[in-house]
Amino acid sequence: MKHRIVVLGAGYAGAYVAGTLARRLSPADTEITVVNAEPDFVQRLRLHQLAAGQEIEAPQLADVFVGTGIRLRLARVTAVDPERQVVAVADAEGGGELGYDTLLYALGSHAADHGVPGVAEHAFDVSSRPAALRLRERLDSLSRRDEDGSVLVVGDGLTGIETATEIAESRPGLSVALVARGELGAPLSAGARSHLRRACDRLGITVLEHTSVEAVEATRVLANGTALASDATVWTAGFAVSPIAATSGLEVTENGRIVVDRTMRSISHPNVYAAGDSAYAIGDNGRPLPMSCASAGYTGMQATSAIVGCLTGRKIPNTKLEYLGNHISLGRRDGILQMVDGEAQAKPKYVGGRKAARIKAGILKMSLWTTSHPTFGLPKLKRHLAAVPDGAAERMVA
Repeated sequence: MKHRIVVLGAGYAGAYVAGTLARRLSPADTEITVVNAEPDFVQRLRLHQLAAGQEIEAPQLADVFVGTGIRLRLARVTAVDPERQVVAVADAEGGGELGYDTLLYALGSHAADHGVPGVAEHAFDVSSRPAALRLRERLDSLSRRDEDGSVLVVGDGLTGIETATEIAESRPGLSVALVARGELGAPLSAGARSHLRRACDRLGITVLEHTSVEAVEATRVLANGTALASDATVWTAGFAVSPIAATSGLEVTENGRIVVDRTMRSISHPNVYAAGDSAYAIGDNGRPLPMSCASAGYTGMQATSAIVGCLTGRKIPNTKLEYLGNHISLGRRDGILQMVDGEAQAKPKYVGGRKAARIKAGILKMSLWTTSHPTFGLPKLKRHLAAVPDGAAERMVA
């Protein structure tokens, strides 16, 4: 019987791991299935552009995996039972269960409302393609009105900054405001903060610092005891993971991320691995890796190496788990590249302007190409599986 590998999620982490495993493991020994709710690959790093009215590529996953032998199951994951080694899914036909021998959990994250009243009912977000298109439709309706519409972006993390600047640049007829809990761009260096403030001024973005949102309503936001008018409230105040891992019995953190060892292996269930936002992984600097595309790449590479090593009886190498910095787009012609030190603190120098925008565009292009060609450049030699006694994988870790 073939060894069944099931990959949950086909984002930056899941798509990479699935394609790489298909190239490195013999199809005579393994059967790889990818479960994803949507038929296309979502460039999550560019969803703020989609919401602002631009067109972005969305390759079909069937095309991404063509020729790899990977089975694609378009369905929504509803539960994981690690004791029975099955995954419950729901689709147009009603769904069912998928059995696995090795599971890679990469379901990503979604917008976190932090319990603020009205967010779920009245706010928009850009954490998924349907959500971004919903916001786009709302912005279109505001742009068609005779009177100016107001957009309030809550949250000044990377997603909030990129969303606010993209909307302001793409739709100059709208009034855009950005709500920050503290100082705008607080994690950035002094020079980068000044650059960001100048960009907001240039784009006409009103910045509301040291502001806490208490509730979201249909046409306004209550913050610091004051009502702020808003025709479209965009919620970008952090991300949360699905509760599926927590309810499954896997060892998770308080916020539901799967606790993994250095090889991305669940510390409670050794045939389960996690990558991307779903994994609580400690980086080489001793700090938890942040939810990001870069972390998805690093954790995906490590999970792949671990799964191949464990199944084929080879030594498992430690791949890099780094947090180097942030690339922030400020519309299409401006940006900030902020590197960090070993303590994850911003370095004094930064790159800004068109050069930073070109670097960010290159990263996005490379990420899409790599995901769309998951087996490019990998060795053609497919490894056969080996019987590995329980606990042997831990002994083989470099």
